[in-house]
Amino acid sequence: MSGQKVVIVGGGHAGIELAKRLDPTADVTLVDGKDSFVHTPAAIRAVTDSSLLDKLIIPYKNLLKRGQFVQGWAERIDPDGVVLSDGRKLKSTVTVVATGSSYAAPFKHTPAGLDEFRAISRQAASSLASAKTVAIVGAGPVGAELAGEIAHAYPEKEVHLITDEASLYPMYKPGFGKKLETDFADLGVHLHTGKLVENLQSLKEPYSGTLQLPGGETIDADIVFPAIGAKPQAELLLAVDDVQTAPDGRVMHDGWMRPSKSHPSLFAFGDVLASGDAMTIVSIARQAPCLEKIIKAVLAGKPVESQKPYEGWPLAPILLPLGPKRGASMLPVGKDGMAVGHFLTSRMKGKDLFISKYRKLLGQS
Repeated sequence: MSGQKVVIVGGGHAGIELAKRLDPTADVTLVDGKDSFVHTPAAIRAVTDSSLLDKLIIPYKNLLKRGQFVQGWAERIDPDGVVLSDGRKLKSTVTVVATGSSYAAPFKHTPAGLDEFRAISRQAASSLASAKTVAIVGAGPVGAELAGEIAHAYPEKEVHLITDEASLYPMYKPGFGKKLETDFADLGVHLHTGKLVENLQSLKEPYSGTLQLPGGETIDADIVFPAIGAKPQAELLLAVDDVQTAPDGRVMHDGWMRPSKSHPSLFAFGDVLASGDAMTIVSIARQAPCLEKIIKAVLAGKPVESQKPYEGWPLAPILLPLGPKRGASMLPVGKDGMAVGHFLTSRMKGKDLFISKYRKLLGQS
């Protein structure tokens, strides 16, 4: 594989995982506009504990032993590499776009930089600390985890979790949602299911205001957190010939994670890929070994079709802690999955939120 170069655009969970896997055998360049990785799952708990910011923001400098990290924003994908916004050209045999997704503040960084991310997170933490009534709109993984973290850290606050779904996580067998409902009840969280907020003022950041629910019900909230889902950052790929998107904005692929027939050495990976998976770290863990094998085959001169195409989770597992000690998880055991409760959820994720794992991956203590 001498002389074969792999350029990975995007230093999120997908990008660093793939770069680390390929580093021992390929000439890898990881590109990102910031100088540090942001472990976003821990950014939820950071709203209740700002000291976590120093642990969840981790420099890239020790990630790769053979390869290199280049700081810069990718401007364009060419057939033979990547052009950065400052005019630099990074040539590649294989290019991977892992630009991830965006989310409402304060749970993900933006191109404005890490200083702003820290400032927004601390401001949200300050506003939360002084709030008496908290409303969270959206009961997906971020919204549900946030409700649990706030109720655990501030048991005196009135916390409302609102979803337009008739029940929690209806795609799983009922035992999973029931475990979460029991935990929310024990934590004192007011769960509103089947309720569509009629006057949500912002999809991008927290605010204070009165929420209007069906039937004239209102909630006067000192702080409202919109948590209605991630949006793929696919702009870089959409500028490439014949790339098409799924209804959710993620890019379609040929089965081997290639989004463009005219660019056969271009791959998409992670949240930006219409893989059939949810936008979660668990999905990346399934995609990464497959893409690693495909890229190694390409670098060895083998056709992509010699490898198995990617197949998403039949039923995606989910780890959903509600603070460090509570929560529920759905594990990929059997056809319908297996729901587990506090002990395993805390051990697998809730206690540490994978912070130690990612600090080790990036060569930090």
